Amino acid sequence: MERRRRATDRADLLALMAAKEMVLVCGSGGVGKTTVAAAMAVSAVTEIGGRVLVLTVDPARRLADALGVGQIGNEATLVPASAFLEAGVEPRGELWAAMLDTKAGWDDLIRLHAPDAKVREAVLSNSTYQNVASRFVQSHDYLAMERLHELHSSGKYDLIIVDTPPSRNALDILDAPRHMKEFFRSWLLRWLTVPYRSRLFTMASKPFYQIADRILGSRFLQDIAEFFMLFQAMERGFVRHANEVERLLADPRTTFVVVSTLEAAPSYEATYLARELVRRDYHLGAIIANRVLPLSMTAKASATSARKMVKAADGELADRIAEQLGVSSQIVGDVLTEIGTRFHDVAVVATREAERRSELAELCHLLVAAPMLDRDVNNVADLLELAAHFTS
Repeated sequence: MERRRRATDRADLLALMAAKEMVLVCGSGGVGKTTVAAAMAVSAVTEIGGRVLVLTVDPARRLADALGVGQIGNEATLVPASAFLEAGVEPRGELWAAMLDTKAGWDDLIRLHAPDAKVREAVLSNSTYQNVASRFVQSHDYLAMERLHELHSSGKYDLIIVDTPPSRNALDILDAPRHMKEFFRSWLLRWLTVPYRSRLFTMASKPFYQIADRILGSRFLQDIAEFFMLFQAMERGFVRHANEVERLLADPRTTFVVVSTLEAAPSYEATYLARELVRRDYHLGAIIANRVLPLSMTAKASATSARKMVKAADGELADRIAEQLGVSSQIVGDVLTEIGTRFHDVAVVATREAERRSELAELCHLLVAAPMLDRDVNNVADLLELAAHFTS
């Protein structure tokens, strides 16, 4: 039964990726989300084909290590076919990897949305731009959404898999387009640009600016106001793209996959995130439970075996094992006793995991479980092994 269910999960998860153009992988920190996203991409390339891009918007640079391709950045890097061949498989498509570069991304956005060359160069050369652009209106989150829009619109990729920041931050990313639109309507932007829109205000505020210049440095406030005035000139492009991104997230071609371990806190976060996605009318395609203990550990027969092991630790069983290993029966007996005794503690954890697994399964039609591997995942071969677990 378990083998049959895993085979169904494999078909369902591959079918999900084959039917979608964008998969956003969400989850709390420390659950293996980046690795799972990379493993999904590897699975898609080897099983489905086409051009697949895996993009991380998490500032941590773990994706390159997981794929074994070295440094990656804003421009997509092709994972060489040799990485797959060394792992014993031949890819049916191409795998590309990229990571959001905040500074390069803002420069590209200015070039894209500036109404003319004069505004573009004025913004890029503004003395305040380098500091302000990286700090306002959830800069990284909005850039991530703009990058997704750009990549999807390019038509270069058949499937884009996005590794998002930890769960509540992932919701910030989803809200970034709305926040950008609100910013253009905000009192702050109007206040910052009043000196350039009102001659009367400029005359009245001149003494204030003179005092500010002496305290904060020459033209400090003027430079800020000038930058935001130039930025306001690009409102139409930013708002239009924000609307398009919001439509893309709710598009039937986009789906969300929530990743979690079955510990209490991550499971709670996963439940919150899954429900929030559904509430927003986004498509929740799957929940992946990562690093799970085997369900067999919760079986009554397993507990019975552990108790029998403890009883047999000082008898013939220990003698036979000791003879095969060439060690003393006392040492073997101590090891068997420790294993049998500790099994109960692990079985309790496995039982709690099974309960949380059932709770998560009620939130989504597709729940896939992946065990904890006995080593770190740091190349394509390891990613393929992980993918074989949660897609088989």
